[in-house]
Amino acid sequence: MADGWNTDTGEAVYRSRDAVKNLKIKVRVERVTSTAALSQHLQQQVLSQQERGVIELDTFTSQGQAGDNEEELVVGWQEKLFSQYEMELFQSEAVCQTPLERQYHTEVKNLNRTKSRRNQRIFTYTDHDRYTSSLPFHQLQSQDMVTTDKSAPTFLAERMANMRHRRQDRRTTDCSIPKSKMINWEPTEEFVKSSHVVNNAMQTMHIMGDLGPPGRLGQKENECWLLTLRTDGNGIIIVKPDFNRGKEPYRIETEGEKKEVWRLTLENVSTAMKPEEKEREQHMYKDLYIRHKEYLNSLVGQDFEMPPDGILRLLVNGEIVSAKGFEYDNLYIHFFMELPNNWSSLPFQSLSGVTQTCRTKTLERDNVAFFSYPFSFEAFHMNEKESEESILQWPVLYFKVLSLDFWQRYRTEGYGYLVFPATPGKHVITCHTWRPLQTGTVSVLRRFFIGGSPELEDHSYVRVPGTFKGERLSRFGFRTETTGSVTFNLHCIQHAKAFVDASILKKRRQRVFDQLGSFSQQGAVCNILEAFQRARTRMQEARESLPRDLINTTSQLQIDSTS
Repeated sequence: MADGWNTDTGEAVYRSRDAVKNLKIKVRVERVTSTAALSQHLQQQVLSQQERGVIELDTFTSQGQAGDNEEELVVGWQEKLFSQYEMELFQSEAVCQTPLERQYHTEVKNLNRTKSRRNQRIFTYTDHDRYTSSLPFHQLQSQDMVTTDKSAPTFLAERMANMRHRRQDRRTTDCSIPKSKMINWEPTEEFVKSSHVVNNAMQTMHIMGDLGPPGRLGQKENECWLLTLRTDGNGIIIVKPDFNRGKEPYRIETEGEKKEVWRLTLENVSTAMKPEEKEREQHMYKDLYIRHKEYLNSLVGQDFEMPPDGILRLLVNGEIVSAKGFEYDNLYIHFFMELPNNWSSLPFQSLSGVTQTCRTKTLERDNVAFFSYPFSFEAFHMNEKESEESILQWPVLYFKVLSLDFWQRYRTEGYGYLVFPATPGKHVITCHTWRPLQTGTVSVLRRFFIGGSPELEDHSYVRVPGTFKGERLSRFGFRTETTGSVTFNLHCIQHAKAFVDASILKKRRQRVFDQLGSFSQQGAVCNILEAFQRARTRMQEARESLPRDLINTTSQLQIDSTS
């Protein structure tokens, strides 16, 4: 008989789009002990003897005996079924203290008056019952009776059995308690059991069974746990144990002097949705999603904020990805943006920033510091009347890489700059850096021990400064040392009213200054140079494809004609 039991008593998780109130479960318990088997054997003998007319005996064929050995019931979600103990308890209004208990008192009186009670052994504890959060631990661990006799509860299971729901038995905080005494540094076991709170938003329902002997129903020690249902209101339903679904029934063994074995069968008998109902529900969800989308569109709007005529709007969402190849560890980067002439930004726009300090990680032969530091930048270019020789200057990002030592002293590791791309889209750019260098051993020792190192007074000296007005910028005698590199991820967006013009879109120009209608001569020069480069490349390819003797003959003819 032991081989025909289902020992998989773990919980099962289901997801349903239907309302949980439509859930129906058929629960069947049946006694399978030797007493019941003997009773069935005697019944068969009596029936055979009655057919032969030998004896007449109605004792073993009574319907009450069969009803005591088995019960089958269909239970709905949060359906309250009273046990025999509750039927006797709630008959008296004196024991009712809460509105729910008074409601139970009224329902019990109606059941006794109409004699419409349909359960004897199977009953339920709903989510609002005080027994749901305070069931005795020996009842909650009764799932051991459907596995093996040697299974024991874990430490976590013992602690979880004594916890309670957050919304039940709430206690008000006494404002007169000093703040210094709000923390109990030496809690007792009783204090932990009574004060520990589980923030659990799930609704719970227990299906129980009164497995006592016939005529002795209603005793608390005979109550046994059969099934637990939990749901979070988002379509998640947790069932423990799972439905049988054609498998063997679960085995329940009662405690006490006379250990009896019961057979438990669980089956989902919820009414399936009809095809027309399912189709109607899908149309309802589709209509709901469409209305929600329309609502969001009404809040956001469909028209973009268009810049005025002659103004280019540049939006950059960037990321400082990593830095590698530097001498010391604990790196951080200080950066700022420089706006050329005719460029401006909003007053609240931050044009500088500092990353977090990051330790390096060895990858292959390089020490790499991964920053993943995001930044955003927005600027506006105003198209004014300029000379024909002027060229559109793009904003520049200057950065300096520094390192920290154990005493929080910093060292300069390198300088670099980044010119924002002229084309929109995603760009991955790696910028190499250098740092000023002083000759001699003293500067190296000072850099290692006390963190001192040469620094640039003007960071724009990394490239040609925007304030430089001369013809030549000489760096003769300025000693530098190549250090590491910094990688950037840039997502550039360009926004201008000129982009919407149909005539400009037809020309498919790639340069921003072409689409803005300005710097046309500069765009024409660039196009001519590109065409000349392509023609030169084709000429070289054609020359290489010709035979050598033909090339030599042509060269000789050119020499003779020249002479």
